Amino acid sequence: MANDTPPRWDRKMQQRLARGEAAALGELYDRFASLVHSLSHRVLDDEAAADSTTRDVFGYIWENPHAYDPKQGPMRSWIAGITQRIAAGQLRLQHREDGPHSPEQHEQIEEKVRAASTAARADYIVTSMPASLRAALELTYFQRRDYRQTARQLGVTEDEARRRLRLGLQLLSSATSRPLPAQPGSGPGLPR
Repeated sequence: MANDTPPRWDRKMQQRLARGEAAALGELYDRFASLVHSLSHRVLDDEAAADSTTRDVFGYIWENPHAYDPKQGPMRSWIAGITQRIAAGQLRLQHREDGPHSPEQHEQIEEKVRAASTAARADYIVTSMPASLRAALELTYFQRRDYRQTARQLGVTEDEARRRLRLGLQLLSSATSRPLPAQPGSGPGLPR
């Protein structure tokens, strides 16, 4: 996607992290902290919890740089997946700490986790899609333009505006059909 870092950068960053270069972690944090925090906040709806999750995500990355496999996709997607799993685990933990729950309450909690995870995936997809698709979606859905108005404002043909909208919506629809990219070999305990 347009905002993803180049694969070569991803491999070099992983190598630097594996060598224990603190400067590499700082660069990674500078590049992805806002993504991690916004996804965490979207799931947890709590600033302090999102801050804590952001620290946990970068702590996990620092301790497990070899968990990233460049063949599985960009580092940005890997980090988003870690964030989603840690934030969802944190949300579940918060509800467990509230005390015992009936089966109905447990299902409500899991539905809240699923809904928050879907919203986080949708946010991630929109911010990661190429700018041309994102602009078409924003004009059409947030500014209430039809495809003709969108085409005029973007300076493209109506067919191109419809194509961009269709592609953008196809990408966005995947938010409800699949989770964020998983890391290879991740299981229930990796990361929490």
